[in-house]
Amino acid sequence: MPIEIGAKIPTANISKITEEGPAEISTRDLFDGRKVVVFGLPGAFTPTCSLNHLPGFIENYEIILAKGVDEIVCVSVNDHHVMKAWAEATGAMGKITFVADWDAAFSKALGMDADISAGKLGIRSIRYSMIVDDGTVSAVNLEEKRGEATNSGAAAMLEQLG
Repeated sequence: MPIEIGAKIPTANISKITEEGPAEISTRDLFDGRKVVVFGLPGAFTPTCSLNHLPGFIENYEIILAKGVDEIVCVSVNDHHVMKAWAEATGAMGKITFVADWDAAFSKALGMDADISAGKLGIRSIRYSMIVDDGTVSAVNLEEKRGEATNSGAAAMLEQLG
C-alpha cells in the first residue's frame, strides 16, 4: 500500500547522485527540517519519464523552489551510473537531485513499487509525486494511467504548492 498523507518517510540510506558520483545519505538528512518535492518514476531514459515527467520539473525548478521548497528529488529504480548519465543528458544535474534506488528498497519502503516484469522491466517504482514537510508526507499523487504524468507532474505539484 502506498505511503499516505501524514506518514513519516521511512528511515533508510539512499544513493544521491552528485557530480563526483554516488553519495550515501540518510533519508533523515534529506527530509528532516526541510520541505522537499519528490517524484518517482519507473526508469531513466524511458519515454514517458524522459518526455513527460522529468521535463516539467526541470522547466519549473525555480518556480517550485520559490514556493518554499528546499529541494526537488527524483527517485528511480536504476543504478547510479544510469541516473548520473540521465541527469547530465537532460541538463538536470545541479537542479534536480537524483536518487538511484538500485534495488527498489526505498520504493518498497514507501509502498511505491510495482512488478512490471510483463514489460521486461522487473521491479520498478510506480509514477508518483509528493510533498514532504519535515519528514512527513503532506501531499501524495499517484498516476492512474500508464504512460501519463498528469497527476504526478510538475503542473499538479505547482497547484498543490499554491
